[in-house]
Amino acid sequence: MSGTVLHIFTAPAEEAPAASRDEVRAVAGRGLEGDRYYRESGIFSENPEPDREVTLIEVEQLARLAEESGIELAVSEPRRNIVTSGVSLNGLVGAEFSVGEVRLRGIRLCEPCSHLEKLTGKPVLKVLVHKAGLRAQIVEAGTIRVGDTILPA
Repeated sequence: MSGTVLHIFTAPAEEAPAASRDEVRAVAGRGLEGDRYYRESGIFSENPEPDREVTLIEVEQLARLAEESGIELAVSEPRRNIVTSGVSLNGLVGAEFSVGEVRLRGIRLCEPCSHLEKLTGKPVLKVLVHKAGLRAQIVEAGTIRVGDTILPA
């Protein structure tokens, strides 16, 4: 089962808009260059954890959200770094996988929070539980590009 990177986003600070990128450098122990956690300016930066290095979400879950609840989110609104297609991210918890030349380890699900509801102004908490993506650690550094293939190890 392989997937594809559709979009890459970084946000320079806690509530700053997420900027679309064609590629981004992934640095083990830091995160994605230019992102709020790499810059130590994210909401949880005071408690650095490996699961804050990269976040991913499936475009299919955003489509399901719109279809089942009528709540539409632009691909940047969930504030995940990588939007994927064709891969079940929940199945990558505890597993290593590659995104192009970068090796990641799925740490835990990226559950929705009240901060996300505040930023979007949309009631997404209940409908995105267990469907809001994956938190991952960078095991081997490199560059992630739109169009890269996502493969389990």
